[in-house]
Amino acid sequence: MDPRSSAQDVHRCDLCDTAIVHSYCDVCNINLCKPCIGDHISDGYHKHIIVPFHERRSTLIYPKCGTHSNKHCELHCKDCRSFVCSSCMASEQHIGHRFVEVKHEFETKKEIIKKDKIELGNSISPKYEEIAFELENQLANLDSGYEKLTTEISKQGEEWHRVIDIVINKMKTEINEIKLKHESILKKHLNEIKQMQSLIKETLIVLGELEKSTEIITAIEYISKIKTFSKLPPSVNVLLPTFIPKPIDHEHLYNFFGHIIQENVLSISQPKTPVKELLDKPELVATIQTGNYFLYSVSCLNEEIFWTSNRLGNDIKCYNIKGNLLRKIKTNFRKRPIDIAVDGDGDLLYSDWETKTVNKVKNEQTEVLIKLQGWAPCNLCVTSTGDLLIAMYSDDHTQSKVVRYSGFTEKQTIQFDDEGKPLYSGNEYIKYITDNRNNDICVAEYKAGAVVVVNEAGKLRWRYTGHPSTTKNKPFKPRGITTDSQCRILTTDSDNHCIHILDQNGQFLRYIDNCDLKDPLGLCVDINDNLFVCDCANDNVKKIKYCKDI
Repeated sequence: MDPRSSAQDVHRCDLCDTAIVHSYCDVCNINLCKPCIGDHISDGYHKHIIVPFHERRSTLIYPKCGTHSNKHCELHCKDCRSFVCSSCMASEQHIGHRFVEVKHEFETKKEIIKKDKIELGNSISPKYEEIAFELENQLANLDSGYEKLTTEISKQGEEWHRVIDIVINKMKTEINEIKLKHESILKKHLNEIKQMQSLIKETLIVLGELEKSTEIITAIEYISKIKTFSKLPPSVNVLLPTFIPKPIDHEHLYNFFGHIIQENVLSISQPKTPVKELLDKPELVATIQTGNYFLYSVSCLNEEIFWTSNRLGNDIKCYNIKGNLLRKIKTNFRKRPIDIAVDGDGDLLYSDWETKTVNKVKNEQTEVLIKLQGWAPCNLCVTSTGDLLIAMYSDDHTQSKVVRYSGFTEKQTIQFDDEGKPLYSGNEYIKYITDNRNNDICVAEYKAGAVVVVNEAGKLRWRYTGHPSTTKNKPFKPRGITTDSQCRILTTDSDNHCIHILDQNGQFLRYIDNCDLKDPLGLCVDINDNLFVCDCANDNVKKIKYCKDI
């Protein structure tokens, strides 16, 4: 029976469960018939909002004020990051503070929720389904592939005398062990994909509830997981071994019967990334005035919101693309934070060279993640796998290195090349750092005038020391550095007022020098490959489109 025409489709009153619904309480979220409205509001009309049923969930539910119990909070204090009512505004606690309507913040976050739901459901989830389907096919065809191998071995064995049966059985055992290993690997990867699919389904349900919800706090506190889910896992293909028979030699029976060749257990390929070609002429999308003197670093939270730090202040500030100040973190620096980054959960990280710590800000609380001894943290970045890379220098300013952390644990140190020579200059000059989609680690060496790139194992791949140009006549001194979805590397060249774009092998592609850049410094790229640039000379952040749309 079509549920749309069944009796169950008729909405009935939640109180009497018999009469057809007429109204709806937007506070209690229950259906009401006309006779039951009076009973429902008997405890106080002001506690309820009764609307026609077809207008249900249309009333915004503002948070109640914790100080003034009879009032609701319709404003958000930008300085305290707290919800306030009209009486709170007039209190001494909020003198001189700035306020914004929570309705505006609510509507902005609703748009993000709607967009995330569409992208997750229509784009990301189907890709996970394709990967899972391919793994299931491999598992389904695994037996037939190995049966063919077993048959080949048996045919070779039939040509030999029965005295070699023990050798045949031994080799079949080896084949079966490899099969079990392959089966285990495929099942492991399939389970990981299915777990991610389950998380996506759960997230879609949550997003659906948030999209319908009128709760302001839950909507505003929503943190997008698109960046996490967009990092698709690699494709996994097990490579079957091959059997190569040999002539019979009774003295070396096993060795000459044949070999099982398995060069690699897996053939792993990263998901194909749609090609985004470079624009012939980059476009300046927006210029955001921050009022922050000597802007130093920028890190994207998403395509609309970003964090900044400046060289001479002790504030880390969060802005949207319209230039509105959304948050401000007051640190204890006597000078300034060295660098900032955003992790996979959307939480802020920053380094402090005076206390030799890397810190995390979560729910307005700051905690120390890493404390160094004998070394001071410089610049940092969060990798696509969730690790933390920190460029640091020794207390005597003679050595520099890059250290990878997984959680609180030091996982890798990158300092010397294969000949034992330092990869990075041994001084306290800032060394911007980023990772690439191919797992390379890229460091912009201002003092050395070079971009230094090593692979995931820490082996030197290449150095870039600038591109010959008749118009860019000052020495190449890179500072900010970032990478995009195409594995391209972008680095600032402040003295020449431009940005260099390189491919993943260090080949120069082109400049960005037409967007009125005066003193470009920190860089970051959002999920759509839009470039955010700190222009130190103008105290603004520029959003630049440099790639063609797919």
